[in-house]
Amino acid sequence: MLNVRKSQDRGVASFGWLRSQHTFSFGHYYDPAHMGVGPLRVINEDRVAPGRGFDPHSHKDMEIISYVLDGALEHKDSMGNGSVLRPGDVQRMSAGSGVTHSEYNHSQSEPVHFLQIWVIPDEAGGAPGYEEKHFDAESKRGRLRLVASKDGRDGSVTIRQDAAIYAAILDGADTVSHPLRAGRQAYVQVARGGVTVNGCALQAGDAVQVSEEAVVALGEARDAEVLLFDLPA
Repeated sequence: MLNVRKSQDRGVASFGWLRSQHTFSFGHYYDPAHMGVGPLRVINEDRVAPGRGFDPHSHKDMEIISYVLDGALEHKDSMGNGSVLRPGDVQRMSAGSGVTHSEYNHSQSEPVHFLQIWVIPDEAGGAPGYEEKHFDAESKRGRLRLVASKDGRDGSVTIRQDAAIYAAILDGADTVSHPLRAGRQAYVQVARGGVTVNGCALQAGDAVQVSEEAVVALGEARDAEVLLFDLPA
């Protein structure tokens, strides 16, 4: 079964320096029909103006993953971490019992474009944690590259949930498939370009929930970058 979420149906927040499109209910956008899929709670597509960003703010009991598409995202947090994330970087911050962080566009001249993803952890509390890794374009080209998982396998960042996140860059004749075990579902977010998922055509910003299917098949791609979430049903 496929449940498509079109880009234009997402919630929108626009503050001049920030344009954010919300796949699920977030902030001032409330939609009881779109509160998340399994433990996947937030996918925000954020574009931040040069030199602007999110002032220090706090989180708890959430796995927060940042996936940079273009530009440079500067991060600082109360654990003492500080870094600048660029395309190919995946950052995981486990908020745990509580953490404060800030996110700014590191550039004074170019916008930054990134996906902010929240996954509900399997247990509340615990010490906050941080991890980041780089996955170059070649590692994702024509294949599903694991970038986040519960056990950190294959060099992925570790998240506190029985979920896995894959990234792929696909074009032309590229086809990839991902099996779904019993009791699992998938959510596919198209970050850019176009692709079909189990025969359903999707464009940049579109997404689809895949359930009660044996496999997720991606093909007919046009300069596509895609995230695939393997989640408990």
